[in-house]
Amino acid sequence: MPHSLQHILVIEDEPKVAQSLQQGLNEADFRTTLANTGEEGLVHFLEDKPDIIILDLNLPGRDGIEILHTLRQHDNQIPVIILSARDTIEDRVSGLDIGADDYLVKPFAFAELLARLRVILRRDNSPKENTLSETNSAGTMLTIADLSIDLLKRKVIRENKNINVTPREFEILELFMRNKNTTVSRKTLARDVWHVERATPLDNVIDVHIMRLRKKIDDGYAIKLIQTVRGLGFMLSAEEQK
Repeated sequence: MPHSLQHILVIEDEPKVAQSLQQGLNEADFRTTLANTGEEGLVHFLEDKPDIIILDLNLPGRDGIEILHTLRQHDNQIPVIILSARDTIEDRVSGLDIGADDYLVKPFAFAELLARLRVILRRDNSPKENTLSETNSAGTMLTIADLSIDLLKRKVIRENKNINVTPREFEILELFMRNKNTTVSRKTLARDVWHVERATPLDNVIDVHIMRLRKKIDDGYAIKLIQTVRGLGFMLSAEEQK
């Protein structure tokens, strides 16, 4: 159970689904706010500052993808889980590419949603216990070539330019940084970032996040740092792999 009443904003227009979610989340010791349109959800987001958002895609007026895009313009850190009956790979890619942290297809088991919520909240609240052997003297920076990440401020900088990344992308990049010039497998990413033993469907989710992160980190730069090691995984390196 969470140590305190973390606040979850549920943006869902189906009354039965919304009420069922609220009841289940309240019984699981979360504080829940409901919004039945995207615009109402944005108001609650700005005024109430929730800890996490559960977002339906099929909303009246502006759909969930538009709402997520607006959310990310205001806040690049708050975790967002998409709930949707849209189950194609293209839909999942679109949601994750805009900035969702997870994507759950309707109908879903409430126990699975609860497990995913707790994984995200554990990730965001857990202290960083990894060794800082490759950081600067203050123990807060990891660097490779012209790319650096600030572990305390959770900032990513390349060539003195700030790069906006989601919390999940930051965790992936931190894992790559700590294992620079070493291949990181999808199984390792699933275990250390998603905190699950990898099931095959997660491969697509991992690949979407890597694609999105690579676009942010490498597009427009001569040196491509995030490299694919065919059949094995990924590597962060300033040297081209042969």
